[in-house]
Amino acid sequence: QVQLVESGGGSVQAGGSLRLLCVASAHRYSTYFQMLGWFRQAPGKEREGVAAIDSDGKTTYADSVKGRFTISQDNAKNILYLQMNSLKPEDSAMYYCAADYVLRRVWGGSWLPSRNPADYNYWGQGTQVTVSS
Repeated sequence: QVQLVESGGGSVQAGGSLRLLCVASAHRYSTYFQMLGWFRQAPGKEREGVAAIDSDGKTTYADSVKGRFTISQDNAKNILYLQMNSLKPEDSAMYYCAADYVLRRVWGGSWLPSRNPADYNYWGQGTQVTVSS
């Protein structure tokens, strides 16, 4: 059974920073996922892909967070991170990490890991991020 547990969310003022963590565990299964991602969902909106990283370390970001958010992973500790800087009120949402054993790529000048929620089979419970103006 695969388990993803997020932490690090909270309330912050605009311009502030937060670092989200996602710890992966997998009883009887490998935690060597081919791709991992961070997603967010605000009330009344669809879930959107914020950032993704594949097993080769290639990353992709939503245009709305480029230059402000950084996705990274510590393979030895099975931890996925999302460093969020210069936060804006519109970044407020429930943030989820997700993973999959199958790598699905999209062309964006090079082959990059998918940020489509439908391409991910394993999900955490989410951590809330609230940014006040």
